[in-house]
Amino acid sequence: MMAAQRIHADFTPRGRLLYHEPMARHTSWRVGGPADRYFEPVDIDDLTAFIATLPEQEAMLWIGLGSNLLVRDGGIRGTVINTVGLNKLQWVADGLLCAEAGVPCAKVARTTARAGYTGAEFFCGIPGTVGGALAMNAGAFGSEAWSLAEQVESVDRTGQRHRRSRADFRVGYREVVMPAEEWFVAGVLRVKADPDHAGEARIRSLLARRTDTQPTGQPSCGSVFRNPAGDYAGRLIENCGLKGTRIGGAVVSEKHANFIVNEGGATATDIEQLIQLVRACVHSQQGVSLISEVRIVGEAKAGAT
Repeated sequence: MMAAQRIHADFTPRGRLLYHEPMARHTSWRVGGPADRYFEPVDIDDLTAFIATLPEQEAMLWIGLGSNLLVRDGGIRGTVINTVGLNKLQWVADGLLCAEAGVPCAKVARTTARAGYTGAEFFCGIPGTVGGALAMNAGAFGSEAWSLAEQVESVDRTGQRHRRSRADFRVGYREVVMPAEEWFVAGVLRVKADPDHAGEARIRSLLARRTDTQPTGQPSCGSVFRNPAGDYAGRLIENCGLKGTRIGGAVVSEKHANFIVNEGGATATDIEQLIQLVRACVHSQQGVSLISEVRIVGEAKAGAT
């Protein structure tokens, strides 16, 4: 492996800059090889200053809580930017909440409900951050992130900031098409007044349902596959008899078939091979080609098959 190139000597980040950082420390599956560079900015200004120092063609991977992400065992060539330090959450007007990219979705749900607003309760079921939810139109309990988005802020490869409206994006099921070489750093979400203050009770109910139906106590990425139109990926996988199927430490959950859990010692290779096995079985037995929700990135470890 080539040594990671150091960034511009005149730049001193205020955030955390690490070299050859194991990504297993930053992904919800607890797997993944090292990133050449790993940076956690303390705020958006720190982020934009850092980006401006990177080589023009530098590969960048943006993450939050590391859910919905599989980093291969060979790791990441380039720079990983973790937005967890972009965690400001503030009301900008009645019913308008500005959340930076690193704010956990669950915090958005709690904050709006406690303030007497409704509409964001479903965010409690999204195991990631606002930036990731906006990037993939994440959803839970039948609702999606972009149903609330009014405006977003992004940065481009030069560190320039942009404010954009919903009309600047093409949004679909688990998909958002945005200007090339831009990444979300904040979003303004619109919620409605909840005079009965029933939001917190709804969140408790949704979380109880999630605990009853999903393996919340084990390392996973959330749902592995998108639901096909008019059907559920979990039903198709279960009908193939795949619950409990194992490759190494990676197992199709007995609780919900659209979850793959790390029962201990799993590698990214184990998980990727199990994803491929599930997809092949569903296609063969059910005639459906499942589309992965998981973003698979990085290089395979030398010698892995």
